[in-house]
Amino acid sequence: MAAARALAAIGAALLLAAGSQASKYSREANEGLALHLSAVKLAELHSDLKIQEKDELSWKKLKAEGLDEDGEKEAKLRRNLNVIMAKYGMNGKKDSQLVDTNYIKDGTESDILDDPRLEKLWSKAKTSGKFSDEELDKLWREFKHHKEKIREYNILLETVSRTEDIHKNVINPSEENLVKEEILHNKHRELKDKLRSINQGFERLRKVSHQGYDTTSEFEEPRVIDLWDMAKSANFTEKELESFREELKHFEAKIEKHHHYQKQLEISHQKLKHIEGTGDKDHLNRNKEKYAMLEEKTKELGYKVKKHLQDLSSRISQGLQHNEL
Repeated sequence: MAAARALAAIGAALLLAAGSQASKYSREANEGLALHLSAVKLAELHSDLKIQEKDELSWKKLKAEGLDEDGEKEAKLRRNLNVIMAKYGMNGKKDSQLVDTNYIKDGTESDILDDPRLEKLWSKAKTSGKFSDEELDKLWREFKHHKEKIREYNILLETVSRTEDIHKNVINPSEENLVKEEILHNKHRELKDKLRSINQGFERLRKVSHQGYDTTSEFEEPRVIDLWDMAKSANFTEKELESFREELKHFEAKIEKHHHYQKQLEISHQKLKHIEGTGDKDHLNRNKEKYAMLEEKTKELGYKVKKHLQDLSSRISQGLQHNEL
């Protein structure tokens, strides 16, 4: 499968950027990745790859049992891989290369939101005086999250457009083509869900940018706010919705813990670079050990957050599908 080969290539790049002993060819081929990914982003990439690898193993088992005859799950794996490659600037497109990928540093000016409406809102919020530094950092995360949602939507839209073009060129309808029509229908439904989330997200950003944060707001993390908004639109009973709300509270606490370790990892990375210049080997070794521990913990938490997000999103998607039946 193409996704497996691409995943292996990214995995090799990740190992290189993380400091593994790779071949001379790999070092030259992936030099750019090592340069533009921060310590935090490397840990994030590791978590994304781990999720992708786990999903691919599950797909291989399904395929061996003949349970993905229409190829829909394989197509979704490819889309997810495309999202990962675009997210970390590894798809060869200049506009997706990440100049400063770490929001923890004051990289807000060098990051581009790629949307005039978002840039206008951000500029207004930044100069409004309504936000503390901590709230601006939180708001910036919301803007970046929104940008990622738009990127994922565009990748899915491009995939659907290509599939439709191929489908239009088929002259004789067959059972196989009817299956492909069903796949297209599912992709259109996924597009509709993503577009709904994007529109809701933009309205929220517009409101917050103009009015400031509501102190009575139930959730603060962008991904959790998205999930809660969509859960309220899904076909959940009152009891199920309340249970989901409680689970989201636990999920948000998990995300906050992950953010804490991301910040500690970045601080440790900066300290390590400083100590390397002093020549103090004992001090350097102690800090390398601390950095390795923080890196491992950040990767572990990142994986748990992404897996939990995947599970929650799947449940909401099922609830939204019931609404359409």
